[in-house]
Amino acid sequence: MKIGILISGRGSNMAAIVEAVQSGLIPESEVTVVISDKTSAEGLVKAKECGIKTLAVTRKGRAREEHDAEIIAELKKRKVELICLAGYMRLLSKKFISAFPGRIINVHPSLLPSFKGLDAQRQAIDYGAKVSGCTVHFVNEALDHGAIILQKAVEVKDHDTAESLAARILEYEHALYVEAVKQIVERKIEIVGRRVVSVNT
Repeated sequence: MKIGILISGRGSNMAAIVEAVQSGLIPESEVTVVISDKTSAEGLVKAKECGIKTLAVTRKGRAREEHDAEIIAELKKRKVELICLAGYMRLLSKKFISAFPGRIINVHPSLLPSFKGLDAQRQAIDYGAKVSGCTVHFVNEALDHGAIILQKAVEVKDHDTAESLAARILEYEHALYVEAVKQIVERKIEIVGRRVVSVNT
């Protein structure tokens, strides 16, 4: 399965997926391209070091649909079958999502549907939540709303800051994201309504 990864920053989840693919932990797959909307993204350097083709498709003040159209073209040119958002900090247009239905996934640092959007860890602390975590989910047109693939609960400690909670959640994000991609590549799951269910093999 050909995988494309979209990033905006350091790309730690991207690096975890690339390592899992190249080691064979995620079988019969290939990361064909890593695309960032920022030329300065640290993750582009990491991807190049791993021998992955990289592209920076900057916004340049363009409308979202125009920017997305260029990325769609690059992904389709490479016959990408699964798109992983790994710290990609731009909402996708309806055109993008409809171009790859059921083939875009994301990781979010909360137990969805709680604490959607930016600063999820800060939201959890401000709310007084005792448990937060991370979620890997399919992407649809609504923010952090697509069908949930996997979740991992992480305790919110009494003296946590947004930064300390984020760091602890990140420790689990990598493994959770890799496992979700593995299940998709191995065709072990399918979407049924709002639910992601195991496929009997």
